[in-house]
Amino acid sequence: MASTTFSGPVTSTNGFIGDLTGNVTGNVAGSGSITHATTSAINATATATAAQVATGFITSTSAAPTTITLPTGTLLGAALSAAKGTIFDLYIDNTGGASTVTVAVAVNGILSTAAADTPGSFGDLTVASGVTGLARFTIMFSSATAYVFTRTA
Repeated sequence: MASTTFSGPVTSTNGFIGDLTGNVTGNVAGSGSITHATTSAINATATATAAQVATGFITSTSAAPTTITLPTGTLLGAALSAAKGTIFDLYIDNTGGASTVTVAVAVNGILSTAAADTPGSFGDLTVASGVTGLARFTIMFSSATAYVFTRTA
């Protein structure tokens, strides 16, 4: 198999082999998994840095209740190179913790209508400890500096 460098759109009828770097836009289909090569640990109440959130995967092993406040929309938007329409998934893993983790939004971050209307599901901002302590949140940018936050799993 030969290696070639292209500029512009590329289409393959037989798939691609290798790593994908850069931004992906449009529809992505197929099977497999997403692996977060870098994770961040937040084990005490704190405001997460934009770099920590940008890893997409935060762990907590705290024995005490922990609140993780997300960074401002301006800081998070800059870290993710966000623009209106950017969507980002954030996973919180509290399976190693002994108490709940609560997620809070900061300036220029608001809960979605679904989160505000149904606090027991989309608006559930707490992540239990132990084997059920995994959650996925979706961050949707309405501009480069403002986001809407919803629990999606």
